[in-house]
Amino acid sequence: MTDTSLPQPRATLMLRRLWKDHRIWMISALILIVLTISDRSQARATVIFTTDALLTTAPFLVLSIGIAAWATATGADNLIARAFTGAPALMILLAALAGGLSPFCSCGVIPLIAALLAMGVPLSAVMAFWLASPVMDPSMFVLTTGVLGLEFAIAKTLAAVGLGLIGGWAVHLMGRAGGLSDPLRDGIGNGGCGGSKVHAPKPIVWRFWFDPDRRAKFGREALNVTLFLLKWLTLAFILESLMLVFIPAENITSLLGGTGIGPIVLGTLVGVPAYLNGYAALPLVGGLIGQGMAPGAGLAFLVAGGVTSLPAAIAVWALVRPRVFILYITMSLTGAFVAGLLFQLWKFA
Repeated sequence: MTDTSLPQPRATLMLRRLWKDHRIWMISALILIVLTISDRSQARATVIFTTDALLTTAPFLVLSIGIAAWATATGADNLIARAFTGAPALMILLAALAGGLSPFCSCGVIPLIAALLAMGVPLSAVMAFWLASPVMDPSMFVLTTGVLGLEFAIAKTLAAVGLGLIGGWAVHLMGRAGGLSDPLRDGIGNGGCGGSKVHAPKPIVWRFWFDPDRRAKFGREALNVTLFLLKWLTLAFILESLMLVFIPAENITSLLGGTGIGPIVLGTLVGVPAYLNGYAALPLVGGLIGQGMAPGAGLAFLVAGGVTSLPAAIAVWALVRPRVFILYITMSLTGAFVAGLLFQLWKFA
């Protein structure tokens, strides 16, 4: 009698390896399969939403991926990393200011952050840039002014820079105690924390395309980062589309009415898992403020949601170790609440 149990361990091993290497794609595919079986129209709408979201984010992602691959191929990563060394106070301040003025969205900044950490840039400066970047950019400032007024736009800009400063200094102080070494997950890179781990200086080859090895290095880096982001953002946007359907935005933001500290706390907590992007949230928050919602609650919601929207949170989780992710969320909560509270005190002083 033939023993059919022998191939099973190999099959099990293959399935485990397949799950380990492609589990994110498999989860996305499973969700779409279930949707197709249960509600074909919703499955079609989810695919369209995900495709549109990826295309909208694509320009920022392409720019970020290009910068990361270019720095690796030319050897400019050492030069960039050295630019982030120096006095921590100045380094964190410049990073927060740069983040508040940069055009990167919360997802588009991910590959740039990964590259900076892999180069050995201190996590304190990276966190300052990381937290400030998605809250405000030039186009967001103009749109916020048009919808909520110049005072609110200025407050949101100050909140972005302030959030970066809080996060940067918190990480710097924790890093001095040695609690945040190697922030990136295994296989992504080896970043710095309390101090820079800049690689040994090597000559920078600006025209890397003349060197076949460097061209290949550029291609490998660009492909790896692209595939990494694509799988995680695809899952994030699929989940976002379902949240928009089953949890209408009006129901979430309507909870933020009223005055006092309570709505600010609630706005902060609701904003952390918020699925609204900054542009979509503005008119909703503007309408609620017009109906009596506390301005501080609106600002707390926009700041917390801007930093930790669902796609951004999933991308951050995939990039860094859990302790850094928890710190990222904690800084978002703290900064959003403080920004909302200060804005509320300013409005009713």
